[in-house]
This record gives sequence, structure tokens and C-alpha cells, in this order.
Amino acid sequence: MKINVLKYFFILIVLIFTSQVKAQTAPKFGYLNSQSLLVEIPEVKQANSNLEALQAQLEKKGQLMVADLETKYKDLQRKEQSGEISPKALEDEAKKLKELEAEIGKYEQDVQKQLLAKRQELLQPIYDKINKVIKEVATENQFTYIFDSSSGILLYAQESMDVTALVKTKLGI
Repeated sequence: MKINVLKYFFILIVLIFTSQVKAQTAPKFGYLNSQSLLVEIPEVKQANSNLEALQAQLEKKGQLMVADLETKYKDLQRKEQSGEISPKALEDEAKKLKELEAEIGKYEQDVQKQLLAKRQELLQPIYDKINKVIKEVATENQFTYIFDSSSGILLYAQESMDVTALVKTKLGI
């Protein structure tokens, strides 16, 4: 009877040990679809709405600048055709129009920079919040890796799985 108890105890210990080893060696993978996630977050909707409003405002100003340039250009053409302007004055006015055109081009570039900066300002806190939650979910559920199924990007990896130091050592770095 005593031998049977020892035998069962030994089998139980072996089973516990092998299950622990197996659990430690098998990485656990997870994935999420960031695109569908972002669509559902109210803060993202609000940020996108704010960006669209800013873009519309900036585009309207740009359209007014273009309309002003077109008006000045047509006025200059009319003066040239009717002979109301001397060749020297025409050259000076054409130069001013070229400068105005360059200003419009610069404004368009500035608009793109402003929109990118505003997008970053509005969305970065949301992305930080999402990344924090992803790490919490990974830790709580013991995921080794979490991938983004919409882009194939690795969103989370256990630091213990980082082999950079091993590769550097092998390279002699």
C-alpha cells in the first residue's frame, strides 16, 4: 500500500514538472485588429473630427489665396491686352504674381506640416493609452507576443524573448 502511494506521488510530481516545463517553453501568441479598434474609440472619432475641421479651415484660406492670385492674373492679362500697362510694369507685376504663387506653394506645405503636427498631438495620447492596455492584457494573460492583424506588426513582445544582446555578442559588438 505504501509503495502505491509513493508511486502515485512520484507520477504526480513528474506530471506537474512536465506541465510546468511545457508551459514555460511554449510561447503564447495573440493578435488584434488595430484598424477596427481605432474606429470604435470615441476619442479617435473626436480627434478626426477636429482634424477635418482644421483641414477645412486651412483649405478655405488656401482657396481664397488661389482665387486672389487668379483675379490678379486675369486683371494683369486684361491690362496687357488693352495696352494699359507698360512692358516694364508688366514684368514687375508678373514677378509679384510669381512670388504670390510661391507663397501659396509654401502655404500648402505649411498646411501639411500643421495637419501632421496636430494629428500627432491629438492621437499620440490615444496611441499611448492603447499600447499601455495592450501590455497590460499581454501580461495578465501571459502572452509572449501580440501582433496587429491589420498590418502584420508586432505590438508586444516579452522582454525576456529579446535576443539582441545574444546577436550582438555573436557579432562581437
